[in-house]
Amino acid sequence: MTDIATTAQQPRFDSVEGLRESLRKVDYLSDEGIAGIVYLADRLGKPILVEGPAGTGKTQLAKSVAEVLGARLIRLQCYEGLDESKALYEWNYKKQLLRIQASKSETSGQDWDDIEDDIFSDDFLLERPLLEAIRAEDPVVLLIDEVDRVEVETEALLLEILSDYQVSIPELGTVTARQIPMVFLTSNNTRELSEALKRRCLYLHVDYPDMDREKEIVMTKVPDLSESLADQVARVVRSIRQLELKKSPSVSETLDWARTLVLLGVEQVDAETAASTINILLKYQSDIAKAVKELTAERKSFDKASPLSTSS
Repeated sequence: MTDIATTAQQPRFDSVEGLRESLRKVDYLSDEGIAGIVYLADRLGKPILVEGPAGTGKTQLAKSVAEVLGARLIRLQCYEGLDESKALYEWNYKKQLLRIQASKSETSGQDWDDIEDDIFSDDFLLERPLLEAIRAEDPVVLLIDEVDRVEVETEALLLEILSDYQVSIPELGTVTARQIPMVFLTSNNTRELSEALKRRCLYLHVDYPDMDREKEIVMTKVPDLSESLADQVARVVRSIRQLELKKSPSVSETLDWARTLVLLGVEQVDAETAASTINILLKYQSDIAKAVKELTAERKSFDKASPLSTSS
């Protein structure tokens, strides 16, 4: 396989504010910091390492950018034990074996060099997400999701790709990207990533949104929700996150709770309603017990539509 020259690439986004507006149109409410990093990553041709708690919209950011660009999303879901054959490429051994067997029955008498050149060609190559993104001719966004789940050794697979946007295949040579894809790596901080990997990326930390932004997210994603109820939902969730929990409610769980309240016909969140539906927000019994205790103690605040605590 011959090397593929990387062509000059036009910027994908005109401005940070324009990017924010484009993301808003696909229902991703970005702040200036998030939009700014995505804008710079495009201009610099760098991957983005997105870290933060689970459920804060890290994966959704990559999906939304792909939607804005009209690009194909290629996703590599990371897990313990992920290796080159699942992340990069492998050879179709069954097809190669059939080809070798077929060549033995042919009367032409091909020598081994001819057969080897044949079976180690594109026809026998199985592309995995990393190689697929590098070889793509159409616009793509590459999402390497939960990269902190793989072993440190596996990170080495990513370094060549993230440095030079190329892949070395011993039997075929070096494959260089026709275009520089937008690349997002997400991490839930379950382990420290290597310095070599971090150096190749722009860093973005996505935390839980502030109360006003979460209210806006809820109103965007749950259009049947009244502004008053959306405000109460955001205040309750913010207050619950201030407790010492095993797992704080994610944004997706906030949305699930808001949809639950709409389905139940709730117009005002009081302590009893919050306590009876708290299992939508929290997934550990110890967290539920702690939150219910707090809700009971703050019943008067709930009755005044100021759940738990409204202080900063």
